[in-house]
Amino acid sequence: MSKQYVKPKRYVPGPGEPALPPQLSEFQNKSTDDVMEELNRMPFFMSKLDDTDGEGGQNVELEALKALAYEGEPHEIAENFKNQGNDLYRAKRYRDAREIYNRGIDINCDDAKVNESLFSNRAACELELKNYRSCINDCKRALQYNAKNTKCYYRIAKAFLLLNKYEDSKQAVEFGLKLDPQNQALNALRQNVDKKKEDADAYEAKKLKERTERERLETILEASMILRNFKNVDTANPPELLEDAKISLENKEDMESQLIFPAMVLYPITDEFDFIGAVGELSTPEDLLSTLLQRPQEWFQQPGHEEYTAKKLIGFMETEAGGLIKVGKKVTFHDVFKMEKPSVPLFDKSLRIYLVPKSKSEAWLAKWDKTEALKKRK
Repeated sequence: MSKQYVKPKRYVPGPGEPALPPQLSEFQNKSTDDVMEELNRMPFFMSKLDDTDGEGGQNVELEALKALAYEGEPHEIAENFKNQGNDLYRAKRYRDAREIYNRGIDINCDDAKVNESLFSNRAACELELKNYRSCINDCKRALQYNAKNTKCYYRIAKAFLLLNKYEDSKQAVEFGLKLDPQNQALNALRQNVDKKKEDADAYEAKKLKERTERERLETILEASMILRNFKNVDTANPPELLEDAKISLENKEDMESQLIFPAMVLYPITDEFDFIGAVGELSTPEDLLSTLLQRPQEWFQQPGHEEYTAKKLIGFMETEAGGLIKVGKKVTFHDVFKMEKPSVPLFDKSLRIYLVPKSKSEAWLAKWDKTEALKKRK
């Protein structure tokens, strides 16, 4: 027969007795924070360690608790730390639990079962804290005491899985299942490993296919440049604008289709430049100018822009040897790049052209230094 619940009687002070129970009367004028601070200095209520009694003196209760923790035989002390660590682990205080397991391990007792648990349980903490290599190492230490600890094989497999080491993970799972074929956790993990490995293999196969296709198209592109006798100079510091804009074929499968390349248009007199993402090889400097000069009227009124017109601008392109050649406005870039002498290359697989006002071209050409031009490429 079960006992009937009896509600505790409310404390009623008698004549001359305090308004609060004697155990609590000392807290009646203290705030909640003050009360909690007092309780925290009592070992069984501690949420953090306080080495003093709150007044700068020694915390006698804490010192007694520390001494108690190390009373008994080594295996008893290690066992006690293991149990404390387990309580912290169940409370999901993994870092604190790991520290307690460390203390148990430091006892270096001769009880194989206790040592196995300490290393195995510390491995569980490391797994939760995402220290996967430490988890694996602790499991290996635990298995030295008991090679049939299936929890260790599970944790090793889980850690390898989270490191994307699918084969290693699968081996650990299968070894554990040899010991316990019906282990639900290991069987579930094996399915997860198989699925992850299948997904990873599919992803790698997709990447390989894409890489193979990309290399095939790059081969066609390179062959198209060789077919045209086009040269290219890769500089040490290509413009960032060229990172996303790449040379291509109008029909990527046909090496004889028109080449499309990005263009760096430089205005050395005013130290300015324009970038065009796609220019066809069959276009001309005149075509380029018709696009570039579509600007607001105010732009042409700015200092230095007065002569920036299709009639007054002259195009120059840099040769492989570091010199310059004047480019006719109606000559296609295809015809310029295919010339053998002088050889005009692409730079970083892009068109580079200098536009200079005719009235200032002679002075600019006189200052051009071939040696300095070659140095800038390195």
